[in-house]
Amino acid sequence: MIAGYLAGPTWLHRVPAGLKLAAVTVLSFLVLPVTDWRVLGAGLVLVLLIYASLGREALQRLALLRPLIPFLLVIALLQGWLETWPAAAASTTRILLMVLVASLVTFTTTMQSMIDALAPVLAPLRRLGFNPRVPALGIALVLRFVPVLLSAWQQREEAWRARTGRRASIRLIPSFIAEALRMADQVAEALDARGFNTRPSAPHPPGDKL
Repeated sequence: MIAGYLAGPTWLHRVPAGLKLAAVTVLSFLVLPVTDWRVLGAGLVLVLLIYASLGREALQRLALLRPLIPFLLVIALLQGWLETWPAAAASTTRILLMVLVASLVTFTTTMQSMIDALAPVLAPLRRLGFNPRVPALGIALVLRFVPVLLSAWQQREEAWRARTGRRASIRLIPSFIAEALRMADQVAEALDARGFNTRPSAPHPPGDKL
């Protein structure tokens, strides 16, 4: 899980986690109705400038998005054929923009900071008998897993190319899924070993001392 974190400090590391997560949420709602690929492209350029402001290591993280390119091309070709090419350009640019923005949060925010920022928002779940830190941890894990899985795929792709001299094959998918499941098991075992409590802490009766 540490692999996705960008060793700081940078100016974005100092921005509170709650503010960054709120910005991603607001941006998601803002870009969804936008259909002009030029407007989305301008937003993409702005995000790339933010990456550049974080230094060379942040720019190098853009290489992790390479496995997404084939999927984006398929989406663009299908939508361009079924609808219009400007609509296809808008859709793929929107996806890439949101992935880059989410990656910025992942690279510059620790897991604990994400959980601490999300837990108060999910606090009403405590009234229903749920520990709000559980869904907060789930969201943080999803955000953290994305760059880790992309890095794992890139390593398999490079190893395949080194052995065969060809591009990645669909034969890599089953082993990649198996590795992802193994990583999920390791995370679950680590949480169990640390005694992560899935139930809300009960209030202490009057007169009890901590």
